[in-house]
Amino acid sequence: MTQNGIVLVASVSVIRDGKVLIIKENKSSVRNQWNFPSGRIEPGEDILAAACREVKEETGYDVKLTETTGVYNFVSSTNDQVIMFHFIGEITGGSLQFDMNEIIDSKWVMISDFMITDRIELRNADVIKQIAENLMAGKFYPLTFFNQQLVK
Repeated sequence: MTQNGIVLVASVSVIRDGKVLIIKENKSSVRNQWNFPSGRIEPGEDILAAACREVKEETGYDVKLTETTGVYNFVSSTNDQVIMFHFIGEITGGSLQFDMNEIIDSKWVMISDFMITDRIELRNADVIKQIAENLMAGKFYPLTFFNQQLVK
């Protein structure tokens, strides 16, 4: 969602066996760059629901969110101001599949691999490194930090 020039994004580190799932994007502005499954929060959408939806759309996996690493504020490579809510998730179902128009590849990597930037081309590398540092340091916060969206 974009509001007043700010893009709201939900992002998830899907972790399995000590590795995190990343995807290679096929959008023109970020083609061939690796990222966590993530995307814009739709108007009126709950942040936690948006995070789960984005993982499903981009990977085919159903996830349960377990914790958050926090909220990140940055200017993207396309010059948008982004407020990103980043979560940790575990796979609860589904199977790996993606729309080749948006995602062209995926792989499981060690979290420490994000610290070596020449190993993989990352989208918004500084932000991904900051998330990786939080993941490695165990800087997690409970999901109760996010109040449930009130339905009118």
